Amino acid sequence: MVRRLLLMVVLALACIGPARADDISASARGVVRIVTIAVVDDEVVGFGHGSGFAVAPNRIVTNAHVVELADRYPDNVVIGIVPSEGDKSFQGRLIAIDQQRDLALIEFSGVRLPPLTLFTGSPGDGESLIALGYPGNVDLATARSAADFINPQSPVRSQGGFAGNRTLQGTSVLLHTAGIARGNSGGPLLDRCGRVLGVNSAITRADDGDSTFAFAIAGSELAAFLRGAKQPFASVGVPCTSVEEQMARERGAEEKTRLEAEARARADASKSASEREDAIAQARSRNVVTRENYMAGAAVLLVLGALALGGAGLLLSRDRRREAIWLAAGGGVLVLGAVILFLTRPDFDESRILPVPKAGAAAAVPNQAALGRMTCTIVPERSRITVTETDRIDLDIGADGCINGRTQYAESGTLWQRILVPEEDQSVSVLVWDPATRTYTNTRYLLSSEQMAKARQLRASVPIKTCSADQAARASLATQQQALRAALPPVYNEKLVYSCSPAASGPPVATATTP
Repeated sequence: MVRRLLLMVVLALACIGPARADDISASARGVVRIVTIAVVDDEVVGFGHGSGFAVAPNRIVTNAHVVELADRYPDNVVIGIVPSEGDKSFQGRLIAIDQQRDLALIEFSGVRLPPLTLFTGSPGDGESLIALGYPGNVDLATARSAADFINPQSPVRSQGGFAGNRTLQGTSVLLHTAGIARGNSGGPLLDRCGRVLGVNSAITRADDGDSTFAFAIAGSELAAFLRGAKQPFASVGVPCTSVEEQMARERGAEEKTRLEAEARARADASKSASEREDAIAQARSRNVVTRENYMAGAAVLLVLGALALGGAGLLLSRDRRREAIWLAAGGGVLVLGAVILFLTRPDFDESRILPVPKAGAAAAVPNQAALGRMTCTIVPERSRITVTETDRIDLDIGADGCINGRTQYAESGTLWQRILVPEEDQSVSVLVWDPATRTYTNTRYLLSSEQMAKARQLRASVPIKTCSADQAARASLATQQQALRAALPPVYNEKLVYSCSPAASGPPVATATTP
């Protein structure tokens, strides 16, 4: 019975997967359903739908064939944007289209969506890829009315593998095996970190039992289209690292640091022992010489005293009493001095021996807090970069945790920390300044609209936002931030670690936005 219970516990633990950041869910919040409704004389004569994704808070990319009717008949076709979150849909406007690349750009207003980031690298052979969108066969099976097509709901995800690069009608495409259907057109094809690799656009026919493959317009074609439309977009070229891999890397770095510290401690202990042995040997040698000098001096005084006493006796036998007394007194003093010198010869005590500091050795000075203007650059091996561009950051470190002259950070042990909850973007950043190592860390959490609403409620209770010298207010800020930190997910999406050094003199350089 006990063995069976232990086996059940082991199996239960084996089923518990490692905590991970769901980057795909974060990207899904920027995916939308696109609905086209054709109206003639106030009567609906056509209905179509596809998928799209945000490249800016109010700009959507989709396939050209999804909105083709709106391009041909702008006065009769309405484009609807249905986000994956919320309870409303919005009307869109076609602002750019490229029939050759099968891409289109739509603008809308009424809500801000979290934009997706393009990956500028190439997927590896067999790499796992994820498609997000709204396949029509799923809609047909689950929709109860036409209203279900305009009600926000999360996109369907499917997973497959990268099958190679191809050219389709003169356009570079990615061939993959993630399951898509009509309705997925215009949706993103993502890597496992949630970055856009391409735009799903077509599938192969599966006649006579042939396998189905999907085509996605390559990211390079998408980037060229957006540049032609003068639409800025975020892009990164850092290969995807899972949060488990990053945490294992951090644990490895911590273990390396611990082992190095232990090795230094052993080396220091060995060096101290060696220095102590040298000091003892030197002290013992000095003690022997000093002790022998004391004993030799005592012997000399004793001999001289004995001679003086003998001379006094001789003088006394010759009736030279006065001289005999003086000589006997001197001899007595010499003998007494010999006894004192002998008794006060130095002993050797090892416990009182300390290593002698080496010449020129400097005492360790604790690392003082770095203040002033700092230039910070990303440390890739310590970072998990998924969707954020990692430009250089300029910081102005003030006293008492005042950063850039406008944002108050709170004490967190030996660190300074501030949790930023923006009003519009769907992300929370935990910013940490380590003055000892001059390291600046931005740990980002990409949250749902519901999670962001809760975070903003907690942020409303933050007592101070601008720099303050009031220690009580800063202590209250630290308490409120701990409550906000506890409300965040246990695992982050991104961790950007920057190494900072004093900035060169001169005017500030425009860089990445910082608090």
